[in-house]
Amino acid sequence: MKKLLSFAVISLLVLVLAACGSNGDGGNGSGDGKGIKEGKLVVGASNVPHAEILEEAAPLLEEKGIELEIKTFSDYVIPNQALKDKDLDANFFQHEPYLKSQIADNGYEFESAGGVHIEPIGVYSKKHDSLEDLPKGAEILMSNSVADHGRILSMLQEKGLITLKKGVEKTAATVEDIEKNPKDLQFNTQFEAAFLPQAYLNGDGDAVLINGNYALGADIDPAKEAIALESPEDNPYVNLVVVRSEDKDNEQIKALVEVLQSEDIKKFIEEKYQGTVIPAGE
Repeated sequence: MKKLLSFAVISLLVLVLAACGSNGDGGNGSGDGKGIKEGKLVVGASNVPHAEILEEAAPLLEEKGIELEIKTFSDYVIPNQALKDKDLDANFFQHEPYLKSQIADNGYEFESAGGVHIEPIGVYSKKHDSLEDLPKGAEILMSNSVADHGRILSMLQEKGLITLKKGVEKTAATVEDIEKNPKDLQFNTQFEAAFLPQAYLNGDGDAVLINGNYALGADIDPAKEAIALESPEDNPYVNLVVVRSEDKDNEQIKALVEVLQSEDIKKFIEEKYQGTVIPAGE
């Protein structure tokens, strides 16, 4: 009962945060709603690693005569709303499957301007040292974002824990698509993704699936603490620079993507994150 009450309180806090944005680090943008200005870009991003990568890119973009203003967000909803409202010129936090789901659900006229990096999702546990150690009926905590479920379940299938029904699209699988579950794993999908790191640190569940950016943001080192990491090979979850369709061919947007895909930024990502964030194409 205590866990249920705690979860209810956390969920209420998430709703408040989603409504208010993360104003301390930029909130829901300070653009004037008029679109891209000459010589300046306003880009929304998750704190880690996206905003850190943008900060590294800012001087390189300045050399091209473009000032980069970075707005940070703590959730996955507001950055797309702000892009639609032209409070942002681009955002950098989401992968293609999530982008597609947002377009389908909200009718956004968005497009990817280019991919930058992959953050392998990880399995974390305070109780078990490996996936093989998970007991019968183990509780698996995962994001309540349906867009994450296919990714998580495909990873667990790759690791040999479950088998999905034949013909199920990798990015669209749900818990209902599990055909074989030898360990009778119990999937708890009630958690907001942002609170999964705390659940892991609290020792909740037998294993917790955490998105790379949230793990890094909570000072959790995926390379050292994860008992399993998603393979980057043939991975459709490259993090994208997303823009309004009308701005895809904007020269300043092209310059931003060129910088983010440059060798300088690739080297920065490799040296800073040591394999927990991987440049796209690597």
